[in-house]
Amino acid sequence: MLDSLAKDIKEVVSLKSGVTRLTLTDFRNYAFLRMNPGLRPIIITGENGSGKTNILEAVSFLTPGRGLRSARLADIKRFTPAVIDEQYMPGNTSWAVSATVAKNGEEFEIGTAVEKSLRENEEESRSFDRRIVKINGQKGASQTELGQYISAIWLTPQMDRLFRGGSQPRRSFLDRLVYAFDVEHAKRTSSFEHLYKQWYQLIKSSNGHADVNWLSSLEESMSALGVAIAAARREQIARLNRFIESAPDDIFPDVQLELDGTIEQMLDTLPAIEVEDYYCHKLANERKNILYNDSVDGVNRSDFKVYYKKKRMPAELCSTGEQKSLLISIILAQTKCQILSQGFAPVLLLDEVAAHLDDGKREALLSKIRELDLQAWITATNPELFTSLGDEAEFWEIKNNTVICK
Repeated sequence: MLDSLAKDIKEVVSLKSGVTRLTLTDFRNYAFLRMNPGLRPIIITGENGSGKTNILEAVSFLTPGRGLRSARLADIKRFTPAVIDEQYMPGNTSWAVSATVAKNGEEFEIGTAVEKSLRENEEESRSFDRRIVKINGQKGASQTELGQYISAIWLTPQMDRLFRGGSQPRRSFLDRLVYAFDVEHAKRTSSFEHLYKQWYQLIKSSNGHADVNWLSSLEESMSALGVAIAAARREQIARLNRFIESAPDDIFPDVQLELDGTIEQMLDTLPAIEVEDYYCHKLANERKNILYNDSVDGVNRSDFKVYYKKKRMPAELCSTGEQKSLLISIILAQTKCQILSQGFAPVLLLDEVAAHLDDGKREALLSKIRELDLQAWITATNPELFTSLGDEAEFWEIKNNTVICK
């Protein structure tokens, strides 16, 4: 089975995927930066605070979502703006990331930027930041379109606490895994969040006396979106569990994935339309809770549970090193599953990945990246940790906001 899996993956990745040119303008500490990487491991080294993670964050913005830091759009702009170059960003844009990406033997020009827009009402006009995307020079309808050209999976030091904090980061992690198989999932989650905020603020501001028809309309839309979100999450977890069961990893621990949520569990036994009706009524019945304790159960409270299968232990009870290995197991399973199902490999963004990994696990991870023939962007302060990659990788060093290929 494993030999067959390796053969199938090699056949699919004979046409590599990834970023072949990356351009940043007024992004974090970079006034202007251009890199022309190859479709192979890219090791980025430099002192702490030099801007290594910023490059990975820029690549993450080539995909749908809020990037690997989940930062506010306004916080990303460089403090001292560069001279505007209209080729990369229009004059009212605060920052931009553009790239040439390779997929299935073709190259595409994609980019994203944030521009200032005005929102007007009867009383005032307010400025706000709006993210825009371009595909082959044409403005896209939404950032969801980016998912057709590139996919990325990332692991950051902040994720070392993924299993010990609240459920929101775990939901976001799972949703990013879903994006690769369902490009509309990003639009659904964004729309649900927007509607939920609107519903929440309407109830709060009216002190429980909001227009009932308006609330009912919002609740119908939220329940339809919520059930679709829950169904997509369930499908992705089932897909990964089946894959892990049929092709267990030889180094990193096997995991068992679960969803803990009322709506998700109801879909195990009931048709989606009945779950939608339940959800809609539940939201209506929970209006008073918004006024008193802000607690509303639903897909925005569901939790993504991970278990160390061999030990039958929840991830939150595992050691820091084991938790890192469990995350890597999920990422590797997602990568292999995506290659075989979608026909192209994701880009891996691994920020300080060597932390909490012993030498054996680090070398095992690098070996798997080589075997899968992936483009992986890896940051570290010490390039010697990756000497085993040899000529199979590119080594870039950051000094004074400049990146040099060694």
